[in-house]
Amino acid sequence: MQVAQLIAAYAVAEVLAGHNLTVSMPKALRKVKSATPQQQAAAQDYSYLTLRFYAEAAAYLQALTSKPVTDDRVQALLLVALSQLLHGADNDFTVVDQAVEAAGKTGQRWAKGLVNAVLRNFLRQRTALQSTVAQREEVKFNYPQWWIDTLKQQYPQQWQTILEIGNSHPPMTLRVNLRKTDVASYMQWLEKADIKAHHLGGAAIQLQQPLPVHKLPHFATGWVSVQDAGAQWAAPLLDLQPGMRVLDACSAPGGKTCHLLETCEVALLSLDIEAERLQRVEDNLQRLGLQTQVMVGNAAQTDWFDGQLFDRILADVPCSASGIVRRHVDMKWLRRPEDLATFARTQQEILSNLWQMLAKGGKLLYVTCSIFQQENEMQIQQFLSTHADATRLPVVFDVSTLPCQSLGGQLLPTAEHDGLFYALLQKH
Repeated sequence: MQVAQLIAAYAVAEVLAGHNLTVSMPKALRKVKSATPQQQAAAQDYSYLTLRFYAEAAAYLQALTSKPVTDDRVQALLLVALSQLLHGADNDFTVVDQAVEAAGKTGQRWAKGLVNAVLRNFLRQRTALQSTVAQREEVKFNYPQWWIDTLKQQYPQQWQTILEIGNSHPPMTLRVNLRKTDVASYMQWLEKADIKAHHLGGAAIQLQQPLPVHKLPHFATGWVSVQDAGAQWAAPLLDLQPGMRVLDACSAPGGKTCHLLETCEVALLSLDIEAERLQRVEDNLQRLGLQTQVMVGNAAQTDWFDGQLFDRILADVPCSASGIVRRHVDMKWLRRPEDLATFARTQQEILSNLWQMLAKGGKLLYVTCSIFQQENEMQIQQFLSTHADATRLPVVFDVSTLPCQSLGGQLLPTAEHDGLFYALLQKH
């Protein structure tokens, strides 16, 4: 456990310094090269746990120390251990003992004594501290106060549920490749493999417990993909017809690109700004036995465009990721209020640019994995006010096909799906 705690501490320290967890975890693993696969997996769990409940752990740490901890790694180790004591399943005294041992590997002589004192004081004073520490909303809900205030204003009835869902463990949902099999047959394969799951609707199957993809029957041969149920609405909402010229404008890692190709025989261009991310699109296409044109290009620019207009455009634009925060727990602490305006500018640039490439009568589906209205409803209203040739079509989520909870085009995060926004625009 001490190795896992140490790796997690390195990763958490990097996140608190402003780096995302996707970059921070590999960097932390390189520092502790002897870690076993089990220790690496535990470190990932501890990192997620700590960042999910960071505000609470930080508040207790502040209450237990008379001055800030001077070493970022030791501070992060204390946050990891406190998160385990608050929300983990391990024995309290084992957590403390292992954290003290991990502190000895940070290179700071004083670290073991400090970690031991702070954590044992926490165990003694936990009940007394709880009444004062948990009073602040930021600590109670484990989100920055600006995030809480924004949701309160935008979702006066649902804000607390949205926050609670964001602190839960995300479901693992599969999308059955209907070109290769059907839902009933694949459910039988899961049953044979003793994998508990239930059919959500459409091509979506939700597993009772997440598991590595290599354990899924016929995953390597493209029978299923991992895709959130909320994201599985993109393909049906685009209303594809055979032979259409279609653009997936911000396509990596390729989940929606592949779903479009599984749904209908279309001429699809899969575009993304990063060549490295497009490799994941290529890998997914190959695994699923699909083919399409893949190109590096900036959806906010025209230098890649050959002048042939598209019948359908999927614009799954960069955003705050506030609707998928349970999958990306670091986003709560990396995002700033001013980021929403930055994202909104980028989204507006992409939307206006792609609109020029849409044929008359064509449809553009605007998508974000955000729940903030600055990136969603407000963005679409702004676009419609400056584009007289655009009509907003109703977005209809047929809950008899796939269950979801929505407010207009906004999918609210639930136990079954993430929070996403959809707006369907037609050019006339």
